[in-house]
Amino acid sequence: MTPQEFVDKWRRSKLTERSAAQSHFNDLCRILGQPTPAKADPEGATFTFERGVDKRIGGHGWADVWKKGFFAWEYKGKHKNLDAAYEQLQLYRDALLNPPLLIVSDMETIVIHTNFTNTVKRTFTLTFDDLLTKDGLETLHSAFEHPDRLRAEQTPEGVTRQAAAEFSKLAESLRQAGHDPERAAHFLIRILFCLFAEDIRLLPENLLSRMIEETKDDPDHCQQLMEELFGHMAGGGFFGLDRIPHFNGGIFDSSDALPLDRDDLEILARVARLDWSSIEPSILGTLFERGLDPDKRAQLGAHYTSREDILLIVEPVLMQPLRRHWEEVRKHAREFAAKWQEADSAGGAKTRVRNRLSKFLTGFADEIANTTVLDPACGSGNFLYVALRQLLDLEKEVILFATGLGLPMFFPTVAPEQLYGIEINEYAHELAQATIWIGYIQWLRENGFGQPSEPILKALDNIREMDAILAFDEDGNPVEPEWPEADVAIGNPPFLGDKKMRAELGDTYTETLRELYSQRLPGGVDLCCYWFEKARAIIEAGKLKRAGLLATQGIRGGANREALDRIKKTGDIFWAQSDRNWILEGATVHVSMVGFDDGAEDERELDDRTVQAIHPDLTSMVDLTKASFLLENATTAFIGPSPHGRFDLSAKLAEEMLSEPPNPNGKRNSAVVRPVVSAIDITRRPRGFYTIDFVTMDIEEASLFVEPFEYVRRTVLPVRQNNRRRAYAEKWWQYGEPRPGMREALRFLNRFVCTPRVAKHRVFVWCRADILANDGTVVFGREDDYFFGMLHSKVHELWARRQGTQLREAESGFRYTPTTCFETFPFPWPPGKEPVDDPCVQEIAAAAKNLVEKRDRWLNPEGASEADLKKRTLTNLYNERPTWLDLAHKKLDEAVLDAYGWPHDITDDQILERLLALNLERAGKEGR
Repeated sequence: MTPQEFVDKWRRSKLTERSAAQSHFNDLCRILGQPTPAKADPEGATFTFERGVDKRIGGHGWADVWKKGFFAWEYKGKHKNLDAAYEQLQLYRDALLNPPLLIVSDMETIVIHTNFTNTVKRTFTLTFDDLLTKDGLETLHSAFEHPDRLRAEQTPEGVTRQAAAEFSKLAESLRQAGHDPERAAHFLIRILFCLFAEDIRLLPENLLSRMIEETKDDPDHCQQLMEELFGHMAGGGFFGLDRIPHFNGGIFDSSDALPLDRDDLEILARVARLDWSSIEPSILGTLFERGLDPDKRAQLGAHYTSREDILLIVEPVLMQPLRRHWEEVRKHAREFAAKWQEADSAGGAKTRVRNRLSKFLTGFADEIANTTVLDPACGSGNFLYVALRQLLDLEKEVILFATGLGLPMFFPTVAPEQLYGIEINEYAHELAQATIWIGYIQWLRENGFGQPSEPILKALDNIREMDAILAFDEDGNPVEPEWPEADVAIGNPPFLGDKKMRAELGDTYTETLRELYSQRLPGGVDLCCYWFEKARAIIEAGKLKRAGLLATQGIRGGANREALDRIKKTGDIFWAQSDRNWILEGATVHVSMVGFDDGAEDERELDDRTVQAIHPDLTSMVDLTKASFLLENATTAFIGPSPHGRFDLSAKLAEEMLSEPPNPNGKRNSAVVRPVVSAIDITRRPRGFYTIDFVTMDIEEASLFVEPFEYVRRTVLPVRQNNRRRAYAEKWWQYGEPRPGMREALRFLNRFVCTPRVAKHRVFVWCRADILANDGTVVFGREDDYFFGMLHSKVHELWARRQGTQLREAESGFRYTPTTCFETFPFPWPPGKEPVDDPCVQEIAAAAKNLVEKRDRWLNPEGASEADLKKRTLTNLYNERPTWLDLAHKKLDEAVLDAYGWPHDITDDQILERLLALNLERAGKEGR
């Protein structure tokens, strides 16, 4: 058959859809040189007419033609509504294995809709005349053999990024014109929604686009038309000859429109040409918030949190219980369906069973629709949108399952009103509402459910603009704010450490917050810990069932861990990711994700593994959070002195001060100018810096060291005199934290042990007594090789790594703290009581000395060039870990295991188990 013969035949045809559809499709196959379904696949497994959604249960609704991996095709009679046919395919596309193309035809027109994931949707309309052209036939041929050729190159992400970038220019232009930023943001969100609405035909097609294009040269008229349009959207009505639905929902609460100039309208004309129906709601809010908020515009091109990232926490915390229940419901529903088929029609028995089945399934759909979700730090609504979409997808499963059993179709009842949010940023707060509504309407359209009834938008009063963790009563007293009651809380609270809290939130806010929660959380915890504590308390009060929140990795250790300790005391952690990449304000960071409840959840999952328990440090084996501080380890390990000012000197400046004659007190400057080391000097090469260290001298004594004192007065005083800490301001010439305890511990030593507080490799080095190791290090008041060897052993590193605080990925190391890492560590003998003549002590000392000597010879070989020395650092050495170094550590580790009396083939977990037992035994003897 030729294309002309096909057109002549079907242009004259008056057959109905039922009698003509298969014949029409077979003729198409003939003009394309394609085999018909019956010839290509007699079994009907991959290419068939009338593909049932679920033939096992006599499914309702199918595709008229289905070719696996290519298309699903639905026919309608001539001049019938093809949009309805497309909606039917969208409804059943999952059951049809999500073919790349969804095709509808009334036997005169063929409309091809692309259905690829992560691409902008494309539509190809072919009429009889198009089938007589080369391009038309090639398009149809591609559907049969090469559907990828019809894929759009642009992604929803690309469209959303481009739109956000253009809107940021408009926002900046409106700010330059002097408009209030909040009012400008509200206006631009309206335009955003209108562009989306016209592309999905909630508004007449291209209504706003045509208005902008026609009035580019008459901005005043454009403003008048926008005000008229917004006014009709607020309550419904006619805009010229076009009927405008009732929208409102708070977005269209007035007819207010801001004036735009010709350049602004040119930007709008460009942005209106984008396909707004394909915008990606999961990133929409973030990108537009960056564009509208002047404080975040620099992040516009940065990375963002994707839908896949958000699902990591939404699925286990929100969806898992619902999916488990759905499996049970589906099983029982099949049993009901079998009874329905077998029931006798007489006496209404069949109807009663059918009604029970319907009530059973709609009851579960109601359970989904009644599940309320709170994001107490909702930002621009990303988490809430993803949660809404998952709930809608699950309800659609229920609907399709019900229709597959022969029950009538019903409309999804999951809706934005079951979402609750708290957000303090006014830009994000308003965007959250737009994001959720756009995402909801988009889902209905993409899944074949049309559009919501009027008013299209309902006011989302449950998205509240407020502070989630601190409020004030009518008398001005700080109080905890009330969170909306919900079933599940999910979200990404802000990440701010102690110092950044003061810098960004202010001293007053920070101190008020800390005081309000002082009976529950220690001072100095990260900001996100307050969200964890609030959620825990609400769960304990029975007003929340489950919560899933993100935190910095610091929540696993130190003071931050108290938030998780409290969760374990009143409930339990049922799911966690201990270390995960995450996007924070455009940058990749490492976070922990924690799901917790009142202890009702039976299953535990940690880092994608099923476990028996999850401890507060987000581990599952040995619970080191039970370890106690040991008095026997006290007054040995210290964080180095903290300068809090520019006390350090270059080698040249230090030499000048050291060459000065004696001071009025008869002493030389060498008494206060001394070499200084920090973490970088240990892990890389020594920089040769010095520092001015007045220890705890009063100003009279310090001022007698004339040149060093004058230097500090010039460089440190201007910064320290306004410090909020009185001691820092009043004693500006001293280090902020001079650590007198550390100095006393080192007073009679010739050398001491030092390690970086944060490092990729846990290395320990010797420092001379005249060196000051600053607050980038941890200092140990011991000078014997045995003690050095114990610290550098695998046994101690295993303990310290679990007790320390991981900052980024595990490979980047961790923060070593004198308290949790050292003061809990049980040595073979209590420090200071080890028998010096014991062979084990001597073996450890010899192995440690051997390690240091070999390491020093590698770091500083004779005759090495300057270029070679730069490469010889402890970090590079331990990155490579040559055989000689590995053997030296192995010898040391075996000597340490001998001291404990443990076998050399002991596992890491066994080491930790025995260390914990020894810690608890020692603590018990101390009466702790």
